[in-house]
Amino acid sequence: MPKQLHEFITLSADKTPDAPAITHKQATVNYQSLAQHVTTTGQGLLAQGLSRGERVAIYLPKQLETVIAFFATSYAGGVFVPINPLLKPEQVAYILKDCNVRILVTSHDRLNQLKPVLDNCHDLFSVIDTSNKSPPPASTAHYQIQYWEQLPQQQTHAVHRAIDSDVAAILYTSGSTGNPKGVVLSHRNMITGAKSVAEYLGNAANDNLLAVLPFSFDYGLSQLTTAFYVGAKVTLLDYLLPRDVIKAVTKHQITGLAGVPPLWNQLAQLAWQPQANDTLRYFTNSGGAMPKATLNALRTALPNAKPFLMYGLTEAFRSTYLPPEHIDKRPDSMGKAIPNAEVMVVREDGSLCGPGEPGELVHRGALVSLGYWNDPQKTTQHFKPVPIQEGGLTLPEIAVWSGDTVKMDDEGFLYFVARKDDMIKTSGYRVSPTEVEEVIYATGLVSETAVLGIAHPVLGQAIVVIATSANHGNIENLLTECKKHLPNFMLPNHIEFVETLPKNPNGKIDRKQLSQKYASLFQENTP
Repeated sequence: MPKQLHEFITLSADKTPDAPAITHKQATVNYQSLAQHVTTTGQGLLAQGLSRGERVAIYLPKQLETVIAFFATSYAGGVFVPINPLLKPEQVAYILKDCNVRILVTSHDRLNQLKPVLDNCHDLFSVIDTSNKSPPPASTAHYQIQYWEQLPQQQTHAVHRAIDSDVAAILYTSGSTGNPKGVVLSHRNMITGAKSVAEYLGNAANDNLLAVLPFSFDYGLSQLTTAFYVGAKVTLLDYLLPRDVIKAVTKHQITGLAGVPPLWNQLAQLAWQPQANDTLRYFTNSGGAMPKATLNALRTALPNAKPFLMYGLTEAFRSTYLPPEHIDKRPDSMGKAIPNAEVMVVREDGSLCGPGEPGELVHRGALVSLGYWNDPQKTTQHFKPVPIQEGGLTLPEIAVWSGDTVKMDDEGFLYFVARKDDMIKTSGYRVSPTEVEEVIYATGLVSETAVLGIAHPVLGQAIVVIATSANHGNIENLLTECKKHLPNFMLPNHIEFVETLPKNPNGKIDRKQLSQKYASLFQENTP
Protein backbone atom coordinates (compact mmCIF):
# COMPACT_ATOMS: atom_id res chain seq x y z
CA MET A 1 0.00 0.00 0.00
CA PRO A 2 1.56 3.36 -1.00
CA LYS A 3 2.09 5.93 1.74
CA GLN A 4 2.60 8.96 -0.52
CA LEU A 5 0.82 9.91 -3.70
CA HIS A 6 3.73 9.61 -6.14
CA GLU A 7 4.22 5.99 -5.09
CA PHE A 8 1.16 5.10 -7.20
CA ILE A 9 3.40 5.65 -10.22
CA THR A 10 6.66 4.19 -8.93
CA LEU A 11 4.97 1.00 -7.70
CA SER A 12 3.25 0.48 -11.08
CA ALA A 13 6.57 1.18 -12.83
CA ASP A 14 8.17 -1.61 -10.81
CA LYS A 15 5.30 -4.02 -11.44
CA THR A 16 4.31 -3.25 -15.06
CA PRO A 17 6.91 -0.85 -16.52
CA ASP A 18 5.66 -1.14 -20.10
CA ALA A 19 1.98 -0.62 -19.28
CA PRO A 20 0.53 2.63 -20.72
CA ALA A 21 -0.03 5.35 -18.12
CA ILE A 22 -1.03 8.51 -20.02
CA THR A 23 -2.22 9.29 -23.51
CA HIS A 24 -2.26 12.92 -24.63
CA LYS A 25 -3.08 13.68 -28.24
CA GLN A 26 -0.90 11.28 -30.27
CA ALA A 27 1.61 10.41 -27.54
CA THR A 28 1.41 7.62 -24.95
CA VAL A 29 3.80 7.35 -21.99
CA ASN A 30 4.26 4.10 -20.08
CA TYR A 31 4.66 3.80 -16.32
CA GLN A 32 8.43 3.40 -16.43
CA SER A 33 8.86 6.58 -18.44
CA LEU A 34 6.36 8.46 -16.30
CA ALA A 35 8.18 7.43 -13.14
CA GLN A 36 11.47 8.67 -14.60
CA HIS A 37 9.88 12.01 -15.49
CA VAL A 38 8.47 12.35 -11.98
CA THR A 39 11.83 11.60 -10.37
CA THR A 40 13.91 13.93 -12.56
CA THR A 41 11.40 16.77 -12.35
CA GLY A 42 11.17 16.29 -8.59
CA GLN A 43 14.94 16.59 -8.42
CA GLY A 44 14.63 19.75 -10.49
CA LEU A 45 12.21 21.22 -7.95
CA LEU A 46 14.60 20.39 -5.13
CA ALA A 47 17.43 22.02 -7.08
CA GLN A 48 15.30 25.16 -7.30
CA GLY A 49 15.30 25.25 -3.49
CA LEU A 50 11.88 23.76 -2.67
CA SER A 51 11.61 23.10 1.06
CA ARG A 52 9.43 20.55 2.79
CA GLY A 53 5.73 21.41 2.60
CA GLU A 54 6.15 24.43 0.31
CA ARG A 55 3.51 24.97 -2.34
CA VAL A 56 3.97 24.43 -6.07
CA ALA A 57 1.16 25.82 -8.23
CA ILE A 58 0.45 24.30 -11.65
CA TYR A 59 -1.40 26.61 -14.06
CA LEU A 60 -1.64 24.57 -17.26
CA PRO A 61 -4.22 22.78 -19.38
CA LYS A 62 -4.38 18.99 -19.32
CA GLN A 63 -1.04 17.85 -20.73
CA LEU A 64 1.82 15.56 -19.75
CA GLU A 65 3.77 18.27 -17.89
CA THR A 66 0.72 18.99 -15.74
CA VAL A 67 0.53 15.43 -14.47
CA ILE A 68 4.29 15.15 -13.99
CA ALA A 69 4.36 18.39 -11.98
CA PHE A 70 1.69 17.10 -9.55
CA PHE A 71 3.50 13.90 -8.72
CA ALA A 72 6.99 15.38 -8.89
CA THR A 73 5.94 17.83 -6.20
CA SER A 74 4.81 14.89 -4.08
CA TYR A 75 8.13 13.13 -4.71
CA ALA A 76 10.04 16.24 -3.60
CA GLY A 77 8.04 16.60 -0.38
CA GLY A 78 6.12 19.67 -1.51
CA VAL A 79 2.41 20.46 -1.84
CA PHE A 80 0.87 20.85 -5.30
CA VAL A 81 -1.86 23.39 -6.03
CA PRO A 82 -3.76 22.80 -9.29
CA ILE A 83 -5.11 26.05 -10.75
CA ASN A 84 -7.94 25.89 -13.24
CA PRO A 85 -6.54 27.00 -16.63
CA LEU A 86 -9.74 28.98 -17.26
CA LEU A 87 -9.05 31.40 -14.41
CA LYS A 88 -7.99 34.94 -15.17
CA PRO A 89 -4.73 36.51 -13.88
CA GLU A 90 -6.40 38.26 -10.94
CA GLN A 91 -7.98 34.98 -9.78
CA VAL A 92 -4.69 33.14 -10.20
CA ALA A 93 -2.88 35.81 -8.19
CA TYR A 94 -5.37 35.43 -5.34
CA ILE A 95 -4.58 31.72 -5.07
CA LEU A 96 -0.83 32.26 -5.36
CA LYS A 97 -0.88 34.79 -2.54
CA ASP A 98 -3.43 32.99 -0.36
CA CYS A 99 -1.42 29.77 -0.10
CA ASN A 100 2.02 31.39 -0.32
CA VAL A 101 3.07 29.60 -3.50
CA ARG A 102 6.86 29.30 -3.87
CA ILE A 103 7.13 27.76 -7.36
CA LEU A 104 4.76 28.26 -10.30
CA VAL A 105 4.67 25.89 -13.28
CA THR A 106 3.02 27.42 -16.34
CA SER A 107 3.44 28.09 -20.07
CA HIS A 108 5.19 30.98 -21.77
CA ASP A 109 1.96 32.61 -22.99
CA ARG A 110 0.26 32.26 -19.60
CA LEU A 111 3.34 33.68 -17.89
CA ASN A 112 3.18 36.78 -20.08
CA GLN A 113 -0.45 37.28 -19.02
CA LEU A 114 0.44 36.79 -15.36
CA LYS A 115 3.50 39.03 -15.14
CA PRO A 116 1.61 42.19 -14.09
CA VAL A 117 0.06 40.40 -11.10
CA LEU A 118 3.11 38.34 -10.09
CA ASP A 119 4.86 41.46 -8.78
CA ASN A 120 2.59 41.25 -5.73
CA CYS A 121 3.17 37.52 -5.15
CA HIS A 122 6.16 38.05 -2.88
CA ASP A 123 6.49 34.43 -1.69
CA LEU A 124 7.10 33.29 -5.25
CA PHE A 125 10.79 32.61 -5.91
CA SER A 126 10.70 30.51 -9.10
CA VAL A 127 8.58 30.20 -12.26
CA ILE A 128 9.06 27.17 -14.50
CA ASP A 129 8.13 27.81 -18.13
CA THR A 130 7.07 24.60 -19.91
CA SER A 131 7.16 26.15 -23.39
CA ASN A 132 10.96 26.16 -23.74
CA LYS A 133 10.91 29.13 -26.08
CA SER A 134 13.88 31.32 -26.95
CA PRO A 135 15.30 33.77 -26.15
CA PRO A 136 15.71 32.73 -22.51
CA PRO A 137 13.24 34.45 -20.18
CA ALA A 138 14.51 37.23 -17.99
CA SER A 139 14.27 36.85 -14.23
CA THR A 140 12.72 39.55 -12.07
CA ALA A 141 13.65 41.07 -8.74
CA HIS A 142 11.96 38.46 -6.56
CA TYR A 143 11.56 35.36 -8.76
CA GLN A 144 13.69 33.58 -11.32
CA ILE A 145 12.36 32.05 -14.55
CA GLN A 146 13.54 28.61 -15.58
CA TYR A 147 12.73 26.46 -18.61
CA TRP A 148 11.16 23.06 -17.91
CA GLU A 149 13.69 21.13 -19.99
CA GLN A 150 16.61 22.98 -18.40
CA LEU A 151 15.81 21.95 -14.84
CA PRO A 152 18.79 20.19 -13.21
CA GLN A 153 18.08 16.47 -13.34
CA GLN A 154 20.95 14.99 -11.36
CA GLN A 155 19.58 12.76 -8.63
CA THR A 156 21.80 14.27 -5.97
CA HIS A 157 19.28 16.02 -3.75
CA ALA A 158 17.84 14.21 -0.75
CA VAL A 159 14.05 14.22 -0.82
CA HIS A 160 12.29 15.69 2.18
CA ARG A 161 10.91 13.19 4.66
CA ALA A 162 7.13 12.93 4.56
CA ILE A 163 4.46 10.66 6.04
CA ASP A 164 0.93 9.88 4.95
CA SER A 165 -0.68 12.49 7.20
CA ASP A 166 1.37 15.31 5.66
CA VAL A 167 -0.23 17.70 3.20
CA ALA A 168 -0.18 16.54 -0.43
CA ALA A 169 -2.38 19.08 -2.22
CA ILE A 170 -4.53 22.17 -1.79
CA LEU A 171 -7.62 22.40 -3.99
CA TYR A 172 -9.46 25.69 -4.29
CA THR A 173 -13.22 25.45 -4.33
CA SER A 174 -15.90 28.10 -4.72
CA GLY A 175 -17.68 29.13 -1.56
CA SER A 176 -21.19 30.45 -1.13
CA THR A 177 -19.72 33.89 -0.48
CA GLY A 178 -16.41 35.63 -0.99
CA ASN A 179 -13.20 34.26 -2.47
CA PRO A 180 -12.52 30.56 -3.06
CA LYS A 181 -11.16 28.58 -0.16
CA GLY A 182 -8.28 26.13 -0.24
CA VAL A 183 -9.16 22.61 0.92
CA VAL A 184 -6.08 20.92 2.41
CA LEU A 185 -5.70 17.23 1.48
CA SER A 186 -3.21 14.81 2.97
CA HIS A 187 -1.56 11.89 1.19
CA ARG A 188 -3.77 9.62 3.31
CA ASN A 189 -6.91 11.45 2.16
CA MET A 190 -6.07 11.03 -1.51
CA ILE A 191 -4.77 7.48 -1.32
CA THR A 192 -7.77 6.30 0.70
CA GLY A 193 -10.10 8.07 -1.70
CA ALA A 194 -8.51 6.45 -4.75
CA LYS A 195 -8.72 3.02 -3.16
CA SER A 196 -12.35 3.50 -2.15
CA VAL A 197 -13.51 4.72 -5.55
CA ALA A 198 -11.56 2.05 -7.42
CA GLU A 199 -13.19 -0.57 -5.21
CA TYR A 200 -16.82 0.26 -5.98
CA LEU A 201 -16.16 1.09 -9.64
CA GLY A 202 -14.24 -2.15 -10.07
CA ASN A 203 -11.25 -0.41 -11.66
CA ALA A 204 -8.41 -2.57 -12.92
CA ALA A 205 -5.17 -2.24 -14.88
CA ASN A 206 -6.96 -2.75 -18.21
CA ASP A 207 -9.12 0.36 -17.73
CA ASN A 208 -8.71 3.54 -19.77
CA LEU A 209 -10.28 6.58 -18.10
CA LEU A 210 -11.06 9.73 -20.08
CA ALA A 211 -10.10 12.85 -18.10
CA VAL A 212 -12.34 15.69 -19.29
CA LEU A 213 -12.89 17.57 -16.01
CA PRO A 214 -10.41 20.13 -14.64
CA PHE A 215 -7.71 18.74 -12.37
CA SER A 216 -8.38 21.67 -10.04
CA PHE A 217 -11.71 19.95 -9.32
CA ASP A 218 -11.33 17.02 -6.89
CA TYR A 219 -13.58 14.90 -9.10
CA GLY A 220 -11.33 15.62 -12.08
CA LEU A 221 -8.13 14.93 -10.16
CA SER A 222 -9.68 11.68 -8.98
CA GLN A 223 -9.53 10.31 -12.53
CA LEU A 224 -5.74 10.42 -12.26
CA THR A 225 -5.39 9.02 -8.76
CA THR A 226 -7.94 6.25 -9.25
CA ALA A 227 -6.34 5.11 -12.51
CA PHE A 228 -2.80 5.23 -11.15
CA TYR A 229 -3.83 3.36 -8.01
CA VAL A 230 -4.68 0.27 -10.12
CA GLY A 231 -2.05 0.81 -12.83
CA ALA A 232 -4.60 1.81 -15.48
CA LYS A 233 -4.33 4.38 -18.27
CA VAL A 234 -5.66 7.94 -18.36
CA THR A 235 -6.42 9.73 -21.61
CA LEU A 236 -6.27 13.51 -21.30
CA LEU A 237 -8.81 15.63 -23.19
CA ASP A 238 -9.44 19.37 -23.28
CA TYR A 239 -12.60 19.32 -25.35
CA LEU A 240 -14.04 22.23 -27.31
CA LEU A 241 -17.44 20.71 -28.01
CA PRO A 242 -19.37 17.94 -26.25
CA ARG A 243 -19.20 15.94 -29.47
CA ASP A 244 -15.40 15.79 -28.98
CA VAL A 245 -15.99 13.74 -25.83
CA ILE A 246 -18.06 11.18 -27.72
CA LYS A 247 -15.42 10.94 -30.45
CA ALA A 248 -12.68 10.44 -27.85
CA VAL A 249 -14.61 7.64 -26.13
CA THR A 250 -14.69 5.74 -29.42
CA LYS A 251 -11.21 6.62 -30.66
CA HIS A 252 -9.42 5.70 -27.45
CA GLN A 253 -11.70 2.80 -26.42
CA ILE A 254 -12.53 4.46 -23.12
CA THR A 255 -13.86 2.26 -20.33
CA GLY A 256 -14.74 4.90 -17.71
CA LEU A 257 -16.14 8.41 -18.14
CA ALA A 258 -16.81 10.98 -15.40
CA GLY A 259 -18.91 14.11 -15.88
CA VAL A 260 -21.01 16.76 -14.17
CA PRO A 261 -24.72 17.44 -14.89
CA PRO A 262 -24.22 20.28 -17.42
CA LEU A 263 -21.93 18.07 -19.53
CA TRP A 264 -24.23 15.06 -19.26
CA ASN A 265 -27.21 17.20 -20.26
CA GLN A 266 -25.37 18.10 -23.46
CA LEU A 267 -24.09 14.59 -24.17
CA ALA A 268 -27.54 13.10 -23.68
CA GLN A 269 -28.85 15.17 -26.58
CA LEU A 270 -26.21 13.88 -29.04
CA ALA A 271 -26.00 10.66 -31.04
CA TRP A 272 -23.46 8.23 -29.59
CA GLN A 273 -21.46 6.09 -31.97
CA PRO A 274 -22.24 2.36 -31.59
CA GLN A 275 -18.57 1.60 -30.91
CA ALA A 276 -18.74 3.61 -27.65
CA ASN A 277 -21.09 1.01 -26.23
CA ASP A 278 -18.55 -1.72 -26.98
CA THR A 279 -15.92 -0.38 -24.58
CA LEU A 280 -17.55 2.04 -22.10
CA ARG A 281 -18.02 0.02 -18.94
CA TYR A 282 -19.38 2.75 -16.69
CA PHE A 283 -20.09 6.47 -16.44
CA THR A 284 -20.23 8.50 -13.24
CA ASN A 285 -21.94 11.69 -12.17
CA SER A 286 -21.12 14.06 -9.32
CA GLY A 287 -21.27 17.81 -8.69
CA GLY A 288 -25.09 17.85 -8.54
CA ALA A 289 -28.04 15.62 -9.25
CA MET A 290 -28.35 14.23 -12.77
CA PRO A 291 -31.87 14.89 -14.12
CA LYS A 292 -33.87 11.70 -14.65
CA ALA A 293 -34.54 12.57 -18.29
CA THR A 294 -30.79 12.90 -18.90
CA LEU A 295 -30.03 9.62 -17.14
CA ASN A 296 -32.71 7.78 -19.10
CA ALA A 297 -31.35 9.11 -22.41
CA LEU A 298 -27.81 8.02 -21.53
CA ARG A 299 -28.92 4.57 -20.44
CA THR A 300 -30.77 4.15 -23.72
CA ALA A 301 -27.75 5.27 -25.77
CA LEU A 302 -25.25 3.24 -23.70
CA PRO A 303 -27.03 0.10 -22.49
CA ASN A 304 -23.78 -1.72 -21.66
CA ALA A 305 -22.42 1.09 -19.45
CA LYS A 306 -23.33 1.07 -15.77
CA PRO A 307 -24.26 4.47 -14.31
CA PHE A 308 -22.84 5.40 -10.90
CA LEU A 309 -24.54 8.41 -9.33
CA MET A 310 -22.30 9.94 -6.70
CA TYR A 311 -22.29 12.72 -4.15
CA GLY A 312 -19.05 14.30 -3.08
CA LEU A 313 -17.50 17.09 -1.06
CA THR A 314 -14.11 18.55 -1.82
CA GLU A 315 -13.70 18.56 1.96
CA ALA A 316 -14.10 14.75 2.03
CA PHE A 317 -13.30 13.78 -1.57
CA ARG A 318 -16.35 11.53 -2.06
CA SER A 319 -19.15 10.59 0.34
CA THR A 320 -21.82 8.41 -1.25
CA TYR A 321 -22.69 6.46 -4.38
CA LEU A 322 -25.78 4.67 -5.64
CA PRO A 323 -24.99 1.21 -7.03
CA PRO A 324 -26.37 0.78 -10.58
CA GLU A 325 -28.61 -2.09 -9.50
CA HIS A 326 -30.54 0.28 -7.23
CA ILE A 327 -31.22 3.03 -9.76
CA ASP A 328 -34.59 1.74 -10.95
CA LYS A 329 -35.78 0.99 -7.42
CA ARG A 330 -34.46 4.22 -5.87
CA PRO A 331 -34.00 6.73 -8.72
CA ASP A 332 -34.00 9.71 -6.34
CA SER A 333 -31.42 8.33 -3.92
CA MET A 334 -27.80 9.45 -3.56
CA GLY A 335 -27.01 5.99 -2.23
CA LYS A 336 -24.98 4.99 0.79
CA ALA A 337 -21.52 5.83 2.09
CA ILE A 338 -18.57 4.81 -0.08
CA PRO A 339 -16.18 2.16 1.30
CA ASN A 340 -14.25 3.24 4.41
CA ALA A 341 -16.52 6.21 5.17
CA GLU A 342 -19.51 6.80 7.41
CA VAL A 343 -22.25 9.29 6.60
CA MET A 344 -24.72 10.42 9.24
CA VAL A 345 -27.84 12.61 9.18
CA VAL A 346 -27.79 14.97 12.15
CA ARG A 347 -30.16 17.42 13.80
CA GLU A 348 -29.05 20.93 14.79
CA ASP A 349 -28.47 19.76 18.37
CA GLY A 350 -26.07 17.05 17.16
CA SER A 351 -28.41 14.10 17.69
CA LEU A 352 -29.05 11.61 14.90
CA CYS A 353 -32.17 12.02 12.77
CA GLY A 354 -34.75 9.29 12.44
CA PRO A 355 -35.73 7.66 9.12
CA GLY A 356 -37.23 10.20 6.72
CA GLU A 357 -36.27 13.17 8.91
CA PRO A 358 -34.24 15.89 7.14
CA GLY A 359 -30.94 16.83 8.73
CA GLU A 360 -27.37 17.85 7.94
CA LEU A 361 -25.06 15.36 6.25
CA VAL A 362 -21.98 14.69 8.38
CA HIS A 363 -19.09 12.65 6.97
CA ARG A 364 -16.49 10.91 9.15
CA GLY A 365 -13.48 8.77 8.30
CA ALA A 366 -10.07 8.81 6.66
CA LEU A 367 -11.26 10.88 3.71
CA VAL A 368 -12.05 13.98 5.82
CA SER A 369 -9.56 16.65 4.77
CA LEU A 370 -7.35 18.68 7.08
CA GLY A 371 -9.42 21.87 6.83
CA TYR A 372 -9.19 25.16 4.92
CA TRP A 373 -5.82 26.70 4.21
CA ASN A 374 -5.14 29.90 6.14
CA ASP A 375 -8.75 30.11 7.37
CA PRO A 376 -9.22 28.83 10.95
CA GLN A 377 -12.67 30.44 11.24
CA LYS A 378 -14.19 28.56 8.31
CA THR A 379 -12.36 25.42 9.36
CA THR A 380 -13.97 25.44 12.80
CA GLN A 381 -17.40 26.07 11.20
CA HIS A 382 -17.29 22.99 8.99
CA PHE A 383 -14.82 20.65 10.69
CA LYS A 384 -16.23 19.66 14.08
CA PRO A 385 -16.27 16.59 16.33
CA VAL A 386 -18.48 13.73 15.23
CA PRO A 387 -21.90 13.75 16.94
CA ILE A 388 -21.53 10.30 18.46
CA GLN A 389 -18.25 9.36 20.14
CA GLU A 390 -17.35 5.74 20.77
CA GLY A 391 -17.07 4.88 24.46
CA GLY A 392 -13.67 5.40 25.97
CA LEU A 393 -12.31 7.87 23.39
CA THR A 394 -10.56 10.80 25.01
CA LEU A 395 -9.63 12.75 21.88
CA PRO A 396 -12.44 14.04 19.64
CA GLU A 397 -12.63 12.75 16.08
CA ILE A 398 -13.14 15.51 13.54
CA ALA A 399 -15.81 15.12 10.85
CA VAL A 400 -16.87 17.45 8.07
CA TRP A 401 -20.31 19.02 8.46
CA SER A 402 -21.43 19.52 4.88
CA GLY A 403 -24.16 22.13 5.18
CA ASP A 404 -26.29 19.92 2.91
CA THR A 405 -29.73 18.80 4.02
CA VAL A 406 -30.45 15.12 3.38
CA LYS A 407 -32.70 12.39 4.74
CA MET A 408 -32.23 8.63 5.19
CA ASP A 409 -34.81 5.90 4.62
CA ASP A 410 -35.36 2.78 6.73
CA GLU A 411 -32.76 0.84 4.74
CA GLY A 412 -30.05 3.48 5.10
CA PHE A 413 -30.27 5.00 1.62
CA LEU A 414 -29.76 8.77 1.53
CA TYR A 415 -31.76 11.39 -0.37
CA PHE A 416 -30.58 14.91 -1.13
CA VAL A 417 -32.94 17.71 -0.09
CA ALA A 418 -30.95 20.92 -0.57
CA ARG A 419 -28.06 22.96 0.64
CA LYS A 420 -28.99 25.05 3.64
CA ASP A 421 -28.21 28.24 1.79
CA ASP A 422 -29.98 27.07 -1.40
CA MET A 423 -33.27 26.10 0.22
CA ILE A 424 -36.04 28.43 -0.93
CA LYS A 425 -38.49 29.66 1.68
CA THR A 426 -41.60 31.03 0.00
CA SER A 427 -45.00 31.82 1.55
CA GLY A 428 -43.96 29.91 4.67
CA TYR A 429 -43.02 26.77 2.71
CA ARG A 430 -39.51 25.34 2.32
CA VAL A 431 -38.95 24.39 -1.32
CA SER A 432 -36.06 22.35 -2.68
CA PRO A 433 -34.75 23.87 -5.94
CA THR A 434 -33.58 20.39 -6.96
CA GLU A 435 -37.12 19.06 -6.83
CA VAL A 436 -38.40 21.86 -9.06
CA GLU A 437 -35.49 21.38 -11.48
CA GLU A 438 -36.31 17.67 -11.83
CA VAL A 439 -39.84 18.52 -12.93
CA ILE A 440 -38.58 21.13 -15.39
CA TYR A 441 -36.00 18.79 -16.94
CA ALA A 442 -38.64 16.06 -17.29
CA THR A 443 -40.74 18.32 -19.54
CA GLY A 444 -38.05 18.09 -22.24
CA LEU A 445 -38.49 21.81 -22.90
CA VAL A 446 -35.15 22.95 -21.47
CA SER A 447 -31.53 21.96 -22.03
CA GLU A 448 -30.25 23.42 -18.77
CA THR A 449 -31.92 25.17 -15.88
CA ALA A 450 -31.24 26.73 -12.51
CA VAL A 451 -33.98 27.36 -9.95
CA LEU A 452 -33.24 30.23 -7.58
CA GLY A 453 -34.82 31.80 -4.52
CA ILE A 454 -34.91 35.58 -5.07
CA ALA A 455 -35.97 38.08 -2.40
CA HIS A 456 -39.63 39.11 -2.75
CA PRO A 457 -41.50 41.73 -0.68
CA VAL A 458 -44.58 39.54 -0.18
CA LEU A 459 -43.49 35.93 -0.56
CA GLY A 460 -40.20 36.15 1.29
CA GLN A 461 -38.52 34.49 -1.65
CA ALA A 462 -39.86 33.98 -5.14
CA ILE A 463 -39.08 30.92 -7.22
CA VAL A 464 -37.18 32.03 -10.32
CA VAL A 465 -36.38 29.71 -13.23
CA ILE A 466 -33.55 30.56 -15.62
CA ALA A 467 -33.24 28.10 -18.50
CA THR A 468 -31.96 27.45 -21.99
CA SER A 469 -34.59 26.27 -24.44
CA ALA A 470 -34.96 22.84 -26.03
CA ASN A 471 -37.65 21.59 -28.40
CA HIS A 472 -39.04 25.13 -28.86
CA GLY A 473 -39.65 25.53 -25.15
CA ASN A 474 -41.17 28.83 -24.09
CA ILE A 475 -42.49 30.41 -20.91
CA GLU A 476 -46.13 29.57 -21.53
CA ASN A 477 -45.80 25.87 -22.27
CA LEU A 478 -43.16 25.36 -19.56
CA LEU A 479 -45.44 26.90 -16.94
CA THR A 480 -48.32 24.77 -18.21
CA GLU A 481 -46.27 21.62 -17.73
CA CYS A 482 -45.12 22.75 -14.27
CA LYS A 483 -48.73 23.21 -13.19
CA LYS A 484 -49.35 19.57 -14.03
CA HIS A 485 -46.71 18.31 -11.61
CA LEU A 486 -46.15 20.93 -8.91
CA PRO A 487 -48.37 22.32 -6.13
CA ASN A 488 -49.13 26.01 -6.32
CA PHE A 489 -46.53 27.01 -3.73
CA MET A 490 -43.79 25.35 -5.82
CA LEU A 491 -44.73 26.98 -9.13
CA PRO A 492 -42.21 29.43 -10.64
CA ASN A 493 -42.99 33.08 -10.06
CA HIS A 494 -40.71 34.09 -12.91
CA ILE A 495 -39.36 32.17 -15.90
CA GLU A 496 -36.68 33.48 -18.21
CA PHE A 497 -35.05 31.80 -21.19
CA VAL A 498 -31.45 32.74 -21.99
CA GLU A 499 -28.91 31.70 -24.63
CA THR A 500 -26.46 30.13 -22.11
CA LEU A 501 -26.14 29.68 -18.38
CA PRO A 502 -22.89 30.84 -16.74
CA LYS A 503 -20.55 28.12 -15.48
CA ASN A 504 -17.98 28.22 -12.71
CA PRO A 505 -14.43 26.93 -13.36
CA ASN A 506 -15.46 23.37 -12.48
CA GLY A 507 -18.15 23.31 -15.16
CA LYS A 508 -21.12 23.63 -12.80
CA ILE A 509 -23.88 26.20 -13.30
CA ASP A 510 -22.77 29.34 -11.47
CA ARG A 511 -25.79 29.87 -9.19
CA LYS A 512 -24.03 32.58 -7.22
CA GLN A 513 -23.59 34.70 -10.36
CA LEU A 514 -27.21 34.13 -11.40
CA SER A 515 -28.50 35.00 -7.92
CA GLN A 516 -26.54 38.26 -7.98
CA LYS A 517 -27.80 39.10 -11.47
CA TYR A 518 -31.45 38.62 -10.55
CA ALA A 519 -31.25 39.88 -6.96
CA SER A 520 -33.21 43.05 -7.76
CA LEU A 521 -35.80 41.38 -10.00
CA PHE A 522 -38.72 42.13 -7.67
CA GLN A 523 -37.53 45.40 -6.17
CA GLU A 524 -39.96 47.39 -8.27
CA ASN A 525 -42.78 45.63 -6.42
CA THR A 526 -41.60 46.94 -3.08
CA PRO A 527 -44.19 49.36 -1.63
